[in-house]
Amino acid sequence: MAMVRVPPSTLTKDPKNPRFCIHTTKLSHLCLKPIQCSFSNLNAVHKPVKPVTQSPVFSQVGGQQMVGLSGFGYWVQGFRCFPWLALNFHMANHLNLHPSVLQLVQHSGNLPMVAKPLYGILSDAFYIGGAHRLPYILIGVLLQVLSWAPLALIPAAREGLPSVLACILLGNLGASIAEVANDALVAEYGQKHRMKGLQSYGFMALAVGGILGNLFGGCFLLKTLPKNMFLVFACLLSFQLAISSTSREDSLGISQPAYQNLAKQAIWENIKKQLSDLKMVLCEDIISRPLIWVVASIAAVPALSGSIFCYQIQCLHLDPSIIGLSRVIGQLTLLSMTVLYDRYWKDVPMRKLIAAIQFVYASSLLLDFVLVKQINLRLGIPNEVFACCFSGLSETLAQFKVLPFTVLLASLCPKGCEGSLMSFVASMLCLSSIFSGFLGVSLASMMGITTGDYSSLPIGSLIQFIAALLPLGWIMYIPSQPSIEKERRRGASKRSRRNRRIGRVALPPIFVYRRERESETQR
Repeated sequence: MAMVRVPPSTLTKDPKNPRFCIHTTKLSHLCLKPIQCSFSNLNAVHKPVKPVTQSPVFSQVGGQQMVGLSGFGYWVQGFRCFPWLALNFHMANHLNLHPSVLQLVQHSGNLPMVAKPLYGILSDAFYIGGAHRLPYILIGVLLQVLSWAPLALIPAAREGLPSVLACILLGNLGASIAEVANDALVAEYGQKHRMKGLQSYGFMALAVGGILGNLFGGCFLLKTLPKNMFLVFACLLSFQLAISSTSREDSLGISQPAYQNLAKQAIWENIKKQLSDLKMVLCEDIISRPLIWVVASIAAVPALSGSIFCYQIQCLHLDPSIIGLSRVIGQLTLLSMTVLYDRYWKDVPMRKLIAAIQFVYASSLLLDFVLVKQINLRLGIPNEVFACCFSGLSETLAQFKVLPFTVLLASLCPKGCEGSLMSFVASMLCLSSIFSGFLGVSLASMMGITTGDYSSLPIGSLIQFIAALLPLGWIMYIPSQPSIEKERRRGASKRSRRNRRIGRVALPPIFVYRRERESETQR
């Protein structure tokens, strides 16, 4: 540090500090500026930055409305098992469908969910009344009301298989649109307010809805007809429609950006831009490789849910309340595992966590082998108790396995592409589930599993176990937790360089610059 030499004539004693003497009247006309020394900031540079504690949802802008709107939407989504349980019994007992035909109807009804990327792109690019999430939720809920109400009020709609399938397709179309908009709303709200892992709370609401839906469904089937359960769910959807119609999107802090006012006449250009952005995002290894793994891990296992369901009600003569209670226990397990993940398992390396879940899931498929072979009776466990406690465990683990991938991809999703990416993920998961169902129908047909003849079902369970172990061979596709943030920044810089190189400026430069700055600050 340089020292300034002062002439002796200017020095006087300072009564407060006798070590330093300076004549203030002589230097009062000088404008002395403090010299910043690099050594003084040495500790500040190397001092670790404390992580910012995330505020709870209720403390954010529109937090209470967000919890009520989105949480109730996830709850209703989980409560869909209530009418579906009645519909499965209706098709098996009243329509007398073959097990393979029943499983084909169950999985074919999910075909509208394959088009989820289209709904997500429309939700991102096309604004309705200055909003792009709530209007799509309203449309989805309305379509569900129009599908379940005829099954409850029109006898001809539930007596023939074509009419039942038409109502199922319409209901799943509405459910898929509402789910896409709800997932995008949660992802956008979490990025806007810097709150990671909001999807785990959605899974909790989903599990609570599944618990109540299966519990009430098993009890209702003992005392009432399936058409009354369809009517109850239609009334519940009408209540959700009323809640969504009274909510405003701008109160959540995600109102329409200014550049959308300039682009209202260029909807098709916005859609093409969303498609291009989605393609660019999917080219990133940090996103594509985990997505390929989870899709392949689901599609590789042939589903035998229809055969197992018919075996339980036709051969074991299980009461509807037992089947409903088994799914309640499964949803309780899902809720408990979601809470544990939110509290403790987030810090576990993702590759290690997914490998453990996949191995336990493969082992749980052998429980159907134990039930069909009646090994539980040799152990002194009645069929009702065994089916109630362990029948839905494999389905629960399959649902929980999706949660870490959903949280990962939602955190890596670039701003403005929430609906497109999350809907594409949901579509791929649904498509893999449909493929798994069709693969299970083919396997059941090849093995001769029919009504009254379930002798080959144990072999099918063993095939499921082996197929579930195969995805562990490419577990390296899943990133380890410490490298996720590094890869995300690398992918973001790569997208920025690519945009600068090919000159993709679809919006005024000030808005592009602002969006890039917002995305950088949220990291």
